[in-house]
Amino acid sequence: MSLRTALVSLGIAAAGGALVVGAASPALANGAHDDWGHHHDGHHHEFYQGRVNAPGGLNLRDKPTRGSAVIRHAHHGEIVSIFCKTPGESVKGNPLWYLLADGTWAWGAARFIDNIGPAPRWC
Repeated sequence: MSLRTALVSLGIAAAGGALVVGAASPALANGAHDDWGHHHDGHHHEFYQGRVNAPGGLNLRDKPTRGSAVIRHAHHGEIVSIFCKTPGESVKGNPLWYLLADGTWAWGAARFIDNIGPAPRWC
């Protein structure tokens, strides 16, 4: 089970900018990752890096769609940690979204995040 699937199945809710997850232990079962990129088989997986390129900054959302709730706002030029990528709603011709691992687990449209180094892995 992917982290995204586990989190969605647990019914994530944004509360005051923080992520609230009911029954966190199932989300970490079956080899999932925790907030620091540690795989629960004992291996460490580094996060990917990106830089926000949207001139006015980028709204980070609770789902990979433009109509979903805004979790927080990333400023132009901000360096973000990316956990993985997934297809979602197309933004200016780019259907990819990045799950950001900054403590909020928010989604950002890949159209507005330039990769620093290798492209993120699939979720």
